[in-house]
Amino acid sequence: MRFSIHSFNEAGFDLVALTDSLTGTTVTVIPAHGALLHSFKVKKGNNELNLIDSYKDLADMQLDLTNSFKNVKLSPYACRIKDAKYTFNGNDYTLQQTVAPGRAIHGLLYNAPFKVTATAADDSSAVLTLEYTYQQEDAGYPFPYHCKAAYTLLPGNELEVATTITNQGTATMPLMDGWHPYFTTGTSVDELELTFASKEIVEFDATLIPTGNVLPYTEFAKGKKLAGIELDNSFVLDFVRPQPLATLFDPVKDIRISFFPGENYPILQVYIPPHRRSIAIENLSGAPDAFNNGLGLVKLDAGEEKVFSTRIKVD
Repeated sequence: MRFSIHSFNEAGFDLVALTDSLTGTTVTVIPAHGALLHSFKVKKGNNELNLIDSYKDLADMQLDLTNSFKNVKLSPYACRIKDAKYTFNGNDYTLQQTVAPGRAIHGLLYNAPFKVTATAADDSSAVLTLEYTYQQEDAGYPFPYHCKAAYTLLPGNELEVATTITNQGTATMPLMDGWHPYFTTGTSVDELELTFASKEIVEFDATLIPTGNVLPYTEFAKGKKLAGIELDNSFVLDFVRPQPLATLFDPVKDIRISFFPGENYPILQVYIPPHRRSIAIENLSGAPDAFNNGLGLVKLDAGEEKVFSTRIKVD
């Protein structure tokens, strides 16, 4: 059988590995810490290259998680919510889970203990299904819902990541879904080239909160080297353009990472951390502070479910 799945413990983590025996490609996930994508390892010549900038061990993650939020599930919102407050359907809410007073960022599930509920492997793929039920733990988000995250390793060094959100409450809930993967090829970000299909950028104020406006923007339509470029921005993807809608290319190692988001992920968030050893390329269903500005906000009725998916391919 070409694909396989196995569990193991390493560096203080309980991990699940999805492996393609034909190519040697392996994806590892840490379910108990926000369904975290820990590695995406591909063969490059005689070497194995991990394209995910993750935590070296449990202590490293515990120290850094609420600084970088690397590689975790972002739900029921991503990025920032201004002053940790929002109004929905005429009611005012204040989020309690914050990294500092009034600073709500990256949702409520980034450290949630997801459970493995299914695994499947055959000659065509390996699938890992993780689930977590949010039960109104935060008074500022009193909407119970179920989150299912599925990682599927496919032939051709391709990983599909799909999230299904089901509203388990009796009222309509606000929702913004996303992921927060950091990518690295081992080459400085300054040497990498980024391309993405977008005609608009979300306008931010000085605190990185959207103003509610989108502005014309096509700088990366034909690709651009990242040397000297600072990015912590949201871009509106142009689904009229052919997939992939974004690519990250390393000309030094001749490696290309391509992104194939579904239409439920219309926002591409790109962030280059100060150390410039990796870059976060995030598929999001809405813009930062969507609960307030409405840019991409999903309203999920009682009992309704919605699927968000993207694919990442390495060449």
